[in-house]
Amino acid sequence: MAMSLRSLLLVCLLAWAGRDSTAAAAEDVPVPALSPAVCMDRAWDVSWSRFYLPGTKLFYDYLSSYEPGRGLAHLPTADEVARQDPNECGYGTGMEDCMISAGVMLSLIVDRYAVTDDETLRDRAASVFQGIQLCATVHGVPGFLARGVCPEDAKSVYPNSSRDQYTHAVHGLWLYLHSPLCDPATKQAIGEILAAIADRMTRNVTAENDYDSLRADGTRDTRGISRMWNVKGHEAARLPMIYAAAWDATGKQEYFDLYRKYLASAVEQSFVVEEWQPTYALLQMQVSLELLAALEQDPALKKQMSEIMAMVSQRCAARAIRADQAAPNLDLTMICSDWRTDEGLSSKGRYRPAWYNIRESGEAALAQLVDKWPAGAERGSRRGRAAQLVDQDAAFPAEQQTLLTRAITRLDYDRVSSCGIFYLQAAYWKARRCGLMK
Repeated sequence: MAMSLRSLLLVCLLAWAGRDSTAAAAEDVPVPALSPAVCMDRAWDVSWSRFYLPGTKLFYDYLSSYEPGRGLAHLPTADEVARQDPNECGYGTGMEDCMISAGVMLSLIVDRYAVTDDETLRDRAASVFQGIQLCATVHGVPGFLARGVCPEDAKSVYPNSSRDQYTHAVHGLWLYLHSPLCDPATKQAIGEILAAIADRMTRNVTAENDYDSLRADGTRDTRGISRMWNVKGHEAARLPMIYAAAWDATGKQEYFDLYRKYLASAVEQSFVVEEWQPTYALLQMQVSLELLAALEQDPALKKQMSEIMAMVSQRCAARAIRADQAAPNLDLTMICSDWRTDEGLSSKGRYRPAWYNIRESGEAALAQLVDKWPAGAERGSRRGRAAQLVDQDAAFPAEQQTLLTRAITRLDYDRVSSCGIFYLQAAYWKARRCGLMK
């Protein structure tokens, strides 16, 4: 077998030193860390080869094996989905957050293209869009966005979605809509999906339904995760954000009027966010406000949204520090056990802290970087030009860049089972687009 250049250099150095190669390698020659760029290329390959299934064009939540072809063997069967086993959301099964992941993947693809002009990303973006399209249409319920689709039959879905799924999917579609990667036919298809979602909100999000967008079968969501109004502060911008995206994609006045109907109140509510809210909720808040701030013309409302996003960004800087401190105490190479026979992704299980640590590191960085993209930059041409921020230190301080670099480079991408690598990539390419981490 041919010796690599790195190995050859190591052998020569050891021979020159006149020492035993095994002992010296262990004692004196540390293996250099890979660069963030190399790690992100590896994360990209792993995302598509292990977490993505071509049959549904969706990315799933975690791996239960590193054996080739077995990583997603835990995903539920069509019969299990039909029986709502283990629950109506599919929580813990590995197909509960496909729409969240799709939105994050579109974000990173759009930013990566803006930095690299890599034309292979055109087909990749189209594939992610087709996965969202499947979740929006396969069940035949207009405007309902399923969390994911069962790979066994490519059509079975759990009946309960959530505002979180809608938030990331709508945000990703909106970013893709304004990217040069998106062709006219796809722009029209995006408009149709966003209009269907907005129309479903208009029909269902009423006082009579306690502002619930309802399950696929038309019944109320007993968990409260599909309520779109009269919610907590970090969730208040979700409904006007959906209407704003639908208006932007279709130009229809009714969606503009609805977006404006809810916006001022949503902004006012968004100033009050409990400290204990999880980092994923703060990221969803940021992307909702990003979309609204980009489209809003009222200077006073834009200023208020900017203040809120700065507050959230500051909180997420502390979350990044917390995740970095926790990482050395976790086995980030763990795989998840099968939810049918063991604890799986349970919030009380051994695996979840490691799974979420990777994800939170990316979420915390991405939430800060969403806030730092130059005002108005999301409109107009994006091709191949990364922006240079006016004050990079204030935008994403060196400390935070170091934390993101550590989160990226400490992973062994041959042995990482968490969809958190999607968020790390999204944060990295957002930073690169902002002129950072070169």
